[in-house]
Amino acid sequence: MRRSTKGTRLVLFLAVVNVMIGCAKDREKDYPVRPVPFTHVRIEDEFWLPRMETNRAVTIPFDFRKCEETGRIDNFAKAGGLMEGEFEGYRYNDSDVFKVMEGAAYSLALHPDPDLEDYLDELIAKIEASQEEDGYLYTTRTIDPEHPAPGAGNTRWSNLKDSHELYNVGHMYEAAVAYYQATGKRHFLEVAIKNANLVDEVFGPGKRRDVPGHQEIEIGLSKLYRTTGDERYLRLAKFFLVERGHTHDRDLYTFQFNEGYIQDHKPVLEQDEAVGHAVRAGYMYSGMADAAALTGDRDYAKATTRIWENVVSKKLYLTGGIGARREGEAFGDNYELPNAEAYNETCAAVANMLWNHRLFLLHGDAKYIDVFERTLYNGFLSGVSLEGDRFFYPNPLESDGNFKFNGSSATRRSWFTTSCCPTNVVRFMPSISEYVYATSEDRLYVNLFMQGSAEIVVNGSMVRVTQQTRYPWDGIVKLTVDPEQPSRFSVCVRIPGWARNSPVPSDLYRYAGESDDKPHIEVNGKPAKISLRDGYAHIRRVWHEGDVLRLKLSMKVRRVLSHEKVRGNIGKVALERGPVVYCAEGVDNGGDVGNLSIPDDASLTTEYREDLLNGVVVIKGRPRQVSRASGKIFESKLSSEFMLVPYYSWSHRGTGDMAVWFRRGP
Repeated sequence: MRRSTKGTRLVLFLAVVNVMIGCAKDREKDYPVRPVPFTHVRIEDEFWLPRMETNRAVTIPFDFRKCEETGRIDNFAKAGGLMEGEFEGYRYNDSDVFKVMEGAAYSLALHPDPDLEDYLDELIAKIEASQEEDGYLYTTRTIDPEHPAPGAGNTRWSNLKDSHELYNVGHMYEAAVAYYQATGKRHFLEVAIKNANLVDEVFGPGKRRDVPGHQEIEIGLSKLYRTTGDERYLRLAKFFLVERGHTHDRDLYTFQFNEGYIQDHKPVLEQDEAVGHAVRAGYMYSGMADAAALTGDRDYAKATTRIWENVVSKKLYLTGGIGARREGEAFGDNYELPNAEAYNETCAAVANMLWNHRLFLLHGDAKYIDVFERTLYNGFLSGVSLEGDRFFYPNPLESDGNFKFNGSSATRRSWFTTSCCPTNVVRFMPSISEYVYATSEDRLYVNLFMQGSAEIVVNGSMVRVTQQTRYPWDGIVKLTVDPEQPSRFSVCVRIPGWARNSPVPSDLYRYAGESDDKPHIEVNGKPAKISLRDGYAHIRRVWHEGDVLRLKLSMKVRRVLSHEKVRGNIGKVALERGPVVYCAEGVDNGGDVGNLSIPDDASLTTEYREDLLNGVVVIKGRPRQVSRASGKIFESKLSSEFMLVPYYSWSHRGTGDMAVWFRRGP
């Protein structure tokens, strides 16, 4: 007999408490700032709720169907002897199934769905069957040990540089923990534990000393540790970090075109520049933050923060994207940030957000959430269509309508032979509510502005928080604070960098002129002094039921300029409003935006268009046109004005020109 929804919620609550508070013996070691679990936060936002609902109703079933059609799910049945056939696809295809399962588990935690739960149970049974007796799980080798997929290696662990054996199961650990949290069922978790125990038997000091070519298992092991309290998993996660960059019975993993491609070129504690494959790097930097928090090793905190400084000051796109080079899906040199050639893989945006959120939890500084938010609204959201069934792999900042790389094009595609991006989108979208609030002792952090409500324990007291806002289109946020009983604590409201005349926490980008509009906060209708600490306005008082905090942020259009060392942006300007970066598309601008010039004195206006792209604020202005051949400036005769739309919404109305950066008019 199926549990009631109420029972499911109770199991969910206990599981989440178990994960967040932990059952390890030494629980004082963890992030000093704790996120409020996404299951305690309800999003009722006109911007995000439709996207999350589309993910639940469209993207999750769509991705599962694609995993079925491409043989990804059948691979588990074949490995388990449940059906006959050869392995289909790439050696890392197992990971795609695990990522969709993780997203489905998050969805279940928020929206109980008996049919989805039954589907997952059936899928888990196939995964259980595919697991070998000692815990090994890698379908391509189990199906045909003599002829696994190219890159798998001749024997177990023989080609960790390329095999993705450990990467795959890292995603499985994350999915298994998520499903346990959502349902209280342990069968998937036991599969993960059995595999992790095998990995621990094989790897470690005095055992095999090697590292995965594609990082991810470090994150999964830390989650498994938090759930089970088994310190072997934490030690193993740290081992894979410690071992990187060391030659213990192996050669360092490098590539001819990129020595640091796998971030194995030097020990992680000595690294100070983001290099190599951007997704691998982002996962590793996140794992380093986990190691710092869970072991108390501050050297890892210093190292990952040092690398972050390099990224945010020299290698971050205005959209929050990372990974400039198509070749190797990699970071480029310092200030190498081309627009048309930009790679900016959607997976890299996810990795960047995971990393920045962890750094916030380590340091309690709003600058990390500033980067997170920029990536969320721009570099990540552009990766999935409004309909939820088409995706971008790369996310360039300029297009002539014909760009093609890695099987992608100027229109989003339904699937890819390597489909890490669609499956990463599906697991991140339902967890967005976990990034809205956080707590630390007697502080309640308000990080993101999304309409909805939350139940949060602050300084031992239960507090219900309700947000009312139309952000990102409107800068007014009404926060109602309802403690169970009068209680003294600080509400720490993030004042975004963009509202403090700083688009990013470095000199990589700057605004053309400062705005005189200052953020404004009222409490119960009376102005409150904004005392900023680490980017937060700390409002400390005894809070009573029904107290209202009102934040007002100016949402003027801002002109953005680049550091002069970013060669592709010399003499160019971009536009943003609030956290949203804008672009021009040919469909709105006479078919050609490559010659659009925006003078410094051009009047810019905004308009909310409910009928366009599911509702967006557009920017309008009078253009100048620059002749591409002669450089001669002349007033546009194509249109009396130009129109820009949010970057995340481009390529929904056919292929054509697109640009984020424009010639800066005189």
